[in-house]
Amino acid sequence: MTARLLNLFVAACAAWALMGNCHAQALTVGSKRFTESYLLGEIVTQTLADQGRAATHRQGLGNTAILAAALQQGQIDLYPEYTGTIVRELLRRESAADAQASLAQINRWLAPLGLKAGVPLGFNNSYALAMREADAARLGIATISDLARLAPPLRPGLSHEFIARADGWPALRRAYGLTLAAGAGLDHGLAYQALAGGQVDLIDVYTTDAQLARAPLRVLRDDRQFFPRYDAVLLMRSAVDERPLLALAGRLPAERMRELNAAAELAGRPFADVAHGFLHPAATAAPAPTAPRRLMAQVLAPDLPRLLAQHLALVFGSLALACAVAVPLGIAAHRRPGLATPVMAATGLLQTLPSLALLAFLIAWLGRIGFAPALLALFVYALLPIVRNAHAGLNGVPQGLRDAALALGLTRGQALRAVELPLALPTLMAGVKTAAVTNVGTATVAAFVGAGGLGERIVAGLAVNDTSLMLAGALPAAALALMVQLAFDGMERRFTRVHNRVRTSRDGRP
Repeated sequence: MTARLLNLFVAACAAWALMGNCHAQALTVGSKRFTESYLLGEIVTQTLADQGRAATHRQGLGNTAILAAALQQGQIDLYPEYTGTIVRELLRRESAADAQASLAQINRWLAPLGLKAGVPLGFNNSYALAMREADAARLGIATISDLARLAPPLRPGLSHEFIARADGWPALRRAYGLTLAAGAGLDHGLAYQALAGGQVDLIDVYTTDAQLARAPLRVLRDDRQFFPRYDAVLLMRSAVDERPLLALAGRLPAERMRELNAAAELAGRPFADVAHGFLHPAATAAPAPTAPRRLMAQVLAPDLPRLLAQHLALVFGSLALACAVAVPLGIAAHRRPGLATPVMAATGLLQTLPSLALLAFLIAWLGRIGFAPALLALFVYALLPIVRNAHAGLNGVPQGLRDAALALGLTRGQALRAVELPLALPTLMAGVKTAAVTNVGTATVAAFVGAGGLGERIVAGLAVNDTSLMLAGALPAAALALMVQLAFDGMERRFTRVHNRVRTSRDGRP
């Protein structure tokens, strides 16, 4: 019997070790928030799956800084990147010679960071500036240098990342002596639409953008050769085995990448379908559905349960944390009136912090992206309504009831638990309901830092200017907010009935 138990224990340990080894081999692929990065991330993920390697794709995690931090912290294993971005943005090497460095040299620079670049995909996707062809012809603009002589200046509509990058607008402006101001940042997915609508006159583009072949635009020549080459590669942790991905090397010339971008961005095909069609050309593509059918298919896509679970975990996890902190704060503010003003002021100030700025601060503080910073950000936003209503509810309890409870021999803590909190509960629950419903909407921002949730669809739709995909995230989020509101309304009515029974009993009425 003992030998059999020992054999079972050894077998269980072996199975556990095997599971752990399989888990260790699973790779996490990241991508940025624009069409090409989504597609390349999906192509890499499906290629690994075809090679028998478990892989997941964390889509649209953010900008270069967030992806690079996630890579170094081990939260992702690899993501598609560009050599010029690696040299200028990550390695901070700004000389012209460094910008033309070979992949071997780049890897020598990356080695101390525990990173490497490999699997050159076959195309150079450089930055460029573009404007409407009619305006360029009228103003005689063919090069970036021509922008320096314009009066009055054009209205730029530059992407947020291009405005902030080391190899972006500030350095370009110095190199060319431009007097144009950057203006307000514009998401890359909306830039072409804004340019076509006459809202802006000049945008930054990627040279493999699908719209360049379809829209009447002029791409301005970089006559001073400011932009380095942006050859597409895979940036990965040093420990990652790149051999399963070598089949992708050189398979994507610029023309082919532009076609794939057009399939996703202009034809509206899902990233996963476009990637599958590229990797398996013999597969027959499904006919394009009508707009209502496409929207319904996107809403009910297979990722809905996962996104809902992530969204609910963020909302109710942050709500539980907020209740654990805000209710004691509300009690303290009630018990010690001198604390009420600073407590309300502090929680009110936290409520005014911009969500993306708060997320950026929390990422820097925690040293990680994903669920944790998003949960803490939502916790911060849930504090004010719960603190305020806990304080208001306790202030609304008649002083005579407190005195009666103490006269009966109850301690202050017992009086709080047995009398004050039950009577304040309807008001307190109204604050919890407000925080919960608000957090359902605010949680969509969590997708910007890789925390998942229904915002993942909204961010992806924004990247490709796909209203249907944005609605596929917004409609379930709105439905979830309505269901949460109805659930809390039901609880509120129940607590109100209990509250009224307590008051009836107190007043001696039947």
